[in-house]
Amino acid sequence: MATDRIKKIQAAQLRPGMYVHDLNCGWMDHPFAASRFLVKDAGAIRKIHALGVHEIYIDTSRGHDVAADAPTQDEVQEDIAQQLSRIADEPAQPARVPLAEEMQRARQLHGEATQITRDIIGDIRLGKQIELEKIEPLVENMVDSIFRNPDALLPLVRLKDHDQYTFQHSVSVCALLIAFARSLEMDRPTIKEMAIGGLLHDVGKARVPDEILNKPAKLTDAEFTKMKSHVVQSIVILQNTPGISQIALDVAGQHHERHDGTGYPNKLQGDQISFYGQMGAIVDVYDALTSERVYKKGMPPTDALSKLLDWSKFHFHPERVRQFIKSVGIYPTGSLVRLASGRLGVVLEQHPDKLMNPVLQVFYHAEKKCYIEPEIVDLALPDCHDKVSGHESFDTWGIDAKKWLSA
Repeated sequence: MATDRIKKIQAAQLRPGMYVHDLNCGWMDHPFAASRFLVKDAGAIRKIHALGVHEIYIDTSRGHDVAADAPTQDEVQEDIAQQLSRIADEPAQPARVPLAEEMQRARQLHGEATQITRDIIGDIRLGKQIELEKIEPLVENMVDSIFRNPDALLPLVRLKDHDQYTFQHSVSVCALLIAFARSLEMDRPTIKEMAIGGLLHDVGKARVPDEILNKPAKLTDAEFTKMKSHVVQSIVILQNTPGISQIALDVAGQHHERHDGTGYPNKLQGDQISFYGQMGAIVDVYDALTSERVYKKGMPPTDALSKLLDWSKFHFHPERVRQFIKSVGIYPTGSLVRLASGRLGVVLEQHPDKLMNPVLQVFYHAEKKCYIEPEIVDLALPDCHDKVSGHESFDTWGIDAKKWLSA
């Protein structure tokens, strides 16, 4: 595809006869049968505006061009790459213990957290109340693990099974929020409450039928309305949970609000969304974008960060997005990257002061299309002459992500 034919335009510039290449709203469902389509009439344009989308990519080789100047997709991506590079130069917090020392604890915690979240959803469906005293020790342990070394637990949050997505997504949001808050040097009691909110942010899905939650196809308008009701249900459930904090309620009740007021359930905007709700919204979207679902492939983490940065002009607090990227790295732990040497490797660990030069385990040669002897490569060492040339998708190369993310 000639990428110079793909342009980003303002939604207000959209006209019948243009071909939508990307609706640029990857965190939400929409009423269109496909994400790429020819705009046939004004009705379709009204539907797009109703989504709260501000900018859209059009394919000028398949439909009308825009009259005014508009950046190409390549130009947009180059600008975002430069922004990511500037973020990488900012200081970040180091880990406290070696990665190998923390890995076994992290694996056990991830399994325990998934089981506890599954039990919580099951209890709610049986009409039982959430008991925070059963959750707090787990959350404390997760906070401890992230503080010792976030690179142990964070790659595991990318491992999800289709039939356990709801539970594992909640665990992921919890872990990512802890890492995010740690990087902002927030106090431990606040981080704990945010983590509880992250773990419980989707408990309202216990009130959504499984056939909607796990539907492997596009939701109808009625089904999507029912799905969105999970936020209000979460608020009701948590307000009736003894000991729940306002911080946890903000994370759970505001994670679908958007900075420009296009979110739900209350269409809050700007500072009407609490600091914790802003953080929760970013983390929730990032994990959803990078997760494999029945109906879509997960996006490589660096692509997801680029999307968040692009969307931060309207939908997310711009400074919060920059802070989140600092917390996970330009090539987040668990990412697959390509080196200038042609080798592929999975990111094992971040250097907080050198986010463009992480520690990798290389195991595949892209040019020779074959596996090679696994090797640990620290790109920050003075005698290392290799460097990251780009990020990759495990699926593109037919590589089993689970084998390398849980090694």
